[in-house]
Amino acid sequence: MLTPVWILDVLAGGMLAVAGVSAARLAGARPWRRGTVVTDTDVGHLLMAIAMAGMLAGGLRTLPAPAWVTIFGVLTCWFGYRVARDAGVSGVRALASRHCTPHLVHSGAMVYMFLALPPLAAASAGAAGMGSAGQALRYPSLAFVFALVLAASSVWDLDQLSGRRYRLASGAVTVGCRIAMSVTMAFMLLIMI
Repeated sequence: MLTPVWILDVLAGGMLAVAGVSAARLAGARPWRRGTVVTDTDVGHLLMAIAMAGMLAGGLRTLPAPAWVTIFGVLTCWFGYRVARDAGVSGVRALASRHCTPHLVHSGAMVYMFLALPPLAAASAGAAGMGSAGQALRYPSLAFVFALVLAASSVWDLDQLSGRRYRLASGAVTVGCRIAMSVTMAFMLLIMI
């Protein structure tokens, strides 16, 4: 299925906006003030947004796939550790109430996307963006599961935004960026099936 290039460009632009917001939050971070910026989250958002923009629009490609696999493998391990630590402290409830679980899913989905693309399709994706034909993922059932989890995560986050007020506007910004990334990532996975 061919996806219109303008849709991919709009999504890539959205990811560049997420990257810009994350970079600004990191640049303005004041480590002595707790609660203003969660550094690992913003680093993850920045890297994922740059990688997704490059996958969506070939002209924005920055690093080769093996480098991204390494980066997102490290992020997956980091957020996996954070989720396990949170679950050890707060029990299973921590999986739904903490911010690390969605980032673990995001990181794992990014590793999957870079590893599951056949080599020829991965090379053409870098040159032409995701709109080119012949980019079917290996293990499409796993892509579908990731897309469902990302969609459910977006609905959960939207419910959290509408149902309560965040203490700081920065929390709402983080959740907004996470929603944009979840929706874009789910879309990417579905058009690659």
